[in-house]
Amino acid sequence: MSKKICILNGSPRSNGNTKELIKSFTKGAEAAGHEVTCFDLQKMNIHGCLGCCNGGKDEECPCVQKDDMSKIYPAYMQADLVVLASPMYYWGISGQLKCAFDRLFAVAEMNPNYENPKKDCILLMAAEGDTESNFAPVRAFYEGLTAHLGWKNIGIVYAGGNMDAGAILSKTGQLNEAEELGKSI
Repeated sequence: MSKKICILNGSPRSNGNTKELIKSFTKGAEAAGHEVTCFDLQKMNIHGCLGCCNGGKDEECPCVQKDDMSKIYPAYMQADLVVLASPMYYWGISGQLKCAFDRLFAVAEMNPNYENPKKDCILLMAAEGDTESNFAPVRAFYEGLTAHLGWKNIGIVYAGGNMDAGAILSKTGQLNEAEELGKSI
């Protein structure tokens, strides 16, 4: 059964290692018959959450702030699967991804119990470090996030050893892993 996939690309590099992971994942997902929409957050005008708790009143654009999140909300609400794609920055996701993800709370505000829509989720992450301990803080964040949202983790690709833009192109194993994950959905 075909799924709608929404990718939030938190990399500030237009053609960096995270984008290469996304390309490989998308290739696999589209080959499996899924519809993929990717948002390159670094190219978008997205403001930080105001913490106003006044969202949820307009289904088309649930946040009171009117910026490029209005492009993301419809794809996010229709998505069966959300892919969080980011380089590792200080043992976490990038600020671009965190900013956009915080703004998704306005969708939860559409529900009187602030319940987030249930989604499947994938994490794609490129990083300089390539040890288990290097990824431990991100793993803890991601597992906590999906558990609290009630989302199902269906896969993670940790692509370590990739500092310079394009370094991942010589690591076909990491790109193949992302493509195979896309095909497996």
